Amino acid sequence: MRQSAPPPSRHPGPWVSWLQHFTTITGTTMLRLIINIVPCRRLETFYGAQSHFRMLGSLIRKLQPALKRTQVMWSHKKQIRAASSASFQLLEDSLELHYGGTPMRFNYVWLRDHCRSAASYNPQTNQRNVDTGSIDLSIRPDSTSVRDGHLVLTWPDGHVSEYSLSWLADHSYETKKQSAVQPRILWNSDIYKNPNIPSAKWDTFMNSDDELKKFLQDYVLYGIAFVDGVPATVEATEAVTQRVSLIRETTYGRMWSFTSDFSRGDTAYSQLALDRHTDTTYFQEPCGIQVFHCLKHEGTGGRTLLVDGFYAAEKVRQRSPENFELLANIPIRHEYVENTGNHQNHMTGIGPVLNVYPWNNELYLIRYNNFDRSVINTVPHDVVQRWYVAHRELTTELRRPENELWVKLSPGKVIFIDNWRVLHGRESFTGLRQLCGCYLTRDDILSTARCFGLQA
Repeated sequence: MRQSAPPPSRHPGPWVSWLQHFTTITGTTMLRLIINIVPCRRLETFYGAQSHFRMLGSLIRKLQPALKRTQVMWSHKKQIRAASSASFQLLEDSLELHYGGTPMRFNYVWLRDHCRSAASYNPQTNQRNVDTGSIDLSIRPDSTSVRDGHLVLTWPDGHVSEYSLSWLADHSYETKKQSAVQPRILWNSDIYKNPNIPSAKWDTFMNSDDELKKFLQDYVLYGIAFVDGVPATVEATEAVTQRVSLIRETTYGRMWSFTSDFSRGDTAYSQLALDRHTDTTYFQEPCGIQVFHCLKHEGTGGRTLLVDGFYAAEKVRQRSPENFELLANIPIRHEYVENTGNHQNHMTGIGPVLNVYPWNNELYLIRYNNFDRSVINTVPHDVVQRWYVAHRELTTELRRPENELWVKLSPGKVIFIDNWRVLHGRESFTGLRQLCGCYLTRDDILSTARCFGLQA
């Protein structure tokens, strides 16, 4: 006859008593003792007993504060180990720092110039106090050490500089070479339409910082952003633009309003279709933001064309890096000559079609306007043919139908366009069409974005 198993003992048993006895031990020590001392088979028996399981739950609850303290302690120790893992090597003209898995080189003059001590830097104004011109160009630190997550240098004159290792990592050339100055989402028509990006609403946009921040985020990422519901007046358009930046006054005035009356020497003042282009390529610094508001249109056509110039340029870089390099290095002249009535202007801007930062090759400006491009006399005869080939490839990419975003501007819809990135154009139209708008300063709209904590 099969014997039944004896009922479980109500006595907590030696292992439970042992655990109770050590509840005052730190959570770390307790867990290590349990794992290393208690045999697995006994733990299985231990977990299998319901009363013992309840006891374990009670013990774990008692251990939670100790476990939290231990987690903080381990995190702190991990940070200390990471800081202490930093190593350096003094070279002839620079210090090589190994930290976070990345070797970084810091010139000695650079280090002295970027000292953040009170004598060298004013944290209230974020301005440098040290006189860069008086730093000995052959300077070297007398002593160097890493302490508490900081690189500490003592200079020959006794001045001590301390640099947070994380600050050095954030500002090293090696880091900046790998990171973009401004995050962007490059787009064609589908990429822009799929997220169904909403327009800002006039009432909330003018009064809500959250709405303004969302608008700025869209502008920074895509290079275009819209505000709907704006009263169809020049005054309201001016007010909505001043919410984000300062107006840049040009030869066209501060706020302008025009129709197809050829009042200026520009095809924009006509009913003709305009191919994709950026504005003011004939300025040494092209205007940063273009604003349009269609106040009235009694006719047909007139849709606005938008193309992400950076998307097209990156396609060229991927397929033909040599063509991208030509467009980024050959300076081209653009010119605006006007002699109509009271308007006399002759402006010239010179620069490559594509402008990149030299340290990371990031594209930051496209200067593309086939209407205003002047005589090409800055390209040697043995290079000009290759430049035309490169220009043709970029033009072909810009004109691909899948890269075109068509928008019908109607009264109430104001569009902001990054004129350093997004090309605009229009289809021909009939009837009376009145537009108003202005140019905005690029620095100020990006400053507004950064004040909201956005990377711009």
